[in-house]
Amino acid sequence: MTSWIILAIVAAVAIYAIYVFNRLVSLRQLANEGWSGIDVQLKRRSDLVPNLVDSVKGYAAHERNVLQEVTEQRERARNAPADDVARRAQAEGALTVGLARLMMVAEAYPELKASTNFLELQKQLSELENELQMSRRYYNGTVRNLNTLVQTVPSNFIATAGGFTSRPYFEAAEADRAVPQVALGR
Repeated sequence: MTSWIILAIVAAVAIYAIYVFNRLVSLRQLANEGWSGIDVQLKRRSDLVPNLVDSVKGYAAHERNVLQEVTEQRERARNAPADDVARRAQAEGALTVGLARLMMVAEAYPELKASTNFLELQKQLSELENELQMSRRYYNGTVRNLNTLVQTVPSNFIATAGGFTSRPYFEAAEADRAVPQVALGR
């Protein structure tokens, strides 16, 4: 009788271990899928930047430093290691700030704001930012679930034995978190 109880306990532990291991594998794959979605949106945005810069360049030639800065930030973002979430997020955050500055420059040129080419590029950028935000939420939600399983007892024992580690979140840049200051005319 005692051997049956021990056998049942060992079987239950083994079944639990298999369940947790498979759940960890599933979450890791979902996190990979989520990161892939972010990567696709970032590449699409990066491909749009030269067209935006060229569009603004024709109207705002004396804003060369902003145009050059956005171009350099785009290159840094493209050259950031795809699997280094923290560095990639930092580079992409800088690009986001640069794009915001570029849009502020564009605001000073009414003829640019009326350009159908610029308006279409601006619309595409806005849609890409929305898709990027959704991809970021999906990835971060999956990473949250994976990290919870990796860090909580007793699943952390199986995670450690299986070589699973926590993943970093793809966080918004500090500039994205800042509350915009609105100056009211008096």
